[in-house]
Amino acid sequence: MILSAFLKTLGQIGDRAFRRVLLLGIGLSVLLLAAIYAVIFFLIGWLVPDTLTLPWIGEIHWVDNILSGASFLLMIVMSVFLMVPVASAFTGIFLDDVAEAVEARHYPDLPPATPIPLLDQIRDSIGFLGVVLGVNLVALVLYFFVGPVAPFLFWAVNGFLLGREYFQMAAMRRLGRQGARDLRRRHGATIFLAGLLMAVPLSLPLVNLVIPILGAAVFTHLVNRLIEARRAPA
Repeated sequence: MILSAFLKTLGQIGDRAFRRVLLLGIGLSVLLLAAIYAVIFFLIGWLVPDTLTLPWIGEIHWVDNILSGASFLLMIVMSVFLMVPVASAFTGIFLDDVAEAVEARHYPDLPPATPIPLLDQIRDSIGFLGVVLGVNLVALVLYFFVGPVAPFLFWAVNGFLLGREYFQMAAMRRLGRQGARDLRRRHGATIFLAGLLMAVPLSLPLVNLVIPILGAAVFTHLVNRLIEARRAPA
């Protein structure tokens, strides 16, 4: 089921409606990361002098330029962690558009989904974002103690969190809040595996830019398939 949803999502990238949302999501991700980098670049230029004098060594020129170059490499690495809250924030922004594009092509007989009120979307997105940030800050400390297991911990933690969030938001369009929660509880293992499929490529710079939108499409497929399976006669 998960693999089928993923392959259908890849097959829809050429659709005009889907491609528009995908490109918009990539553009906003790049702008957000660029803004963070610009802040770091500015702080380095403001705090670090152009020339630094060290004992027994003398003057070292272009210190700020060297550190600015290093900050760019740091941002590439940090994008691995930053894309997780970005993906979390994007659910409330893009999920409806992605879901409509997916359902128009693959589930044309479905009735219109019940729109989630804007205030509920904002509240849920902020709540999920807070959970994602809080858990990842705690996990960041643990990464230093688990050594080579750290990537697996990163994938497991964020696979669970993002799977829970994306599934809940996608299912609420069809089942409401309580119905989405009940369906999520019955299919926790499947949702975790789908979230893991999303979390692993989030750790790949550049590739991670497309994952929030693709993840929204995969979970739209997953929700509709599980609803169909539940309604099918035994």
